[in-house]
Amino acid sequence: MRKIIIIGGSKGIGSAIIESLISNHQIINISRSTPELRHENLTHHNCDILKDELPQIEAADGLIYCPGSINLKPFNRLSLDDFRADFEINVIGAIKAIQTYTKTLLQSDSASIVLFSTVATKLGMPFHASVATAKSAIEGLTKSIAAELATKIRVNAIAPTITDTDLAAKFLRNDRMVESTIQRHPLKKYLKPNEVAAMATYLLSDLSKSISGQVFNLDCGIVSLKL
Repeated sequence: MRKIIIIGGSKGIGSAIIESLISNHQIINISRSTPELRHENLTHHNCDILKDELPQIEAADGLIYCPGSINLKPFNRLSLDDFRADFEINVIGAIKAIQTYTKTLLQSDSASIVLFSTVATKLGMPFHASVATAKSAIEGLTKSIAAELATKIRVNAIAPTITDTDLAAKFLRNDRMVESTIQRHPLKKYLKPNEVAAMATYLLSDLSKSISGQVFNLDCGIVSLKL
């Protein structure tokens, strides 16, 4: 049974990933809040990724970094502190987790790291300057450390479009906004957390053992299709 470390698995996409893996993986969740799910394969550590020392873990086969932000403002209303806060949670937290657990993952015969970007790094989307800047750094980090860790640890990222989570709830808060979101996507849908979890599960598995340094757009067609 493989052991997977999940940073930020108590809510949203992280919670969906835990649910998809829990029956046949040992899961170590690290987050500020406790997951609602209870399972004999789940261990939880209360921890603020930016402030606290991460727990020591002796062995693991995978690391998923889920924390992120959706801080959408016009560029002239974004302060330097906004940019710093988004960079801290999206990038610095991921770097801290990877540096902490690289030696742990190197002990595995099939280790994998999964990070999260956004479709906003590929599209010029109004009000996305801060989050797109931070997530673009995640994509660069993904490719750089995939090269450094090649042969030992695979590193990939997922770039979802809007996903039905608490983080995105304010953008899906009424029928008009939901319909507008649907119509903007060529596949006439937006993402559910379990769809993102399925991709993360695949990238952790041996089915993807020849894939590293890639960023996968789960975009419902918005990046690559124009109808």
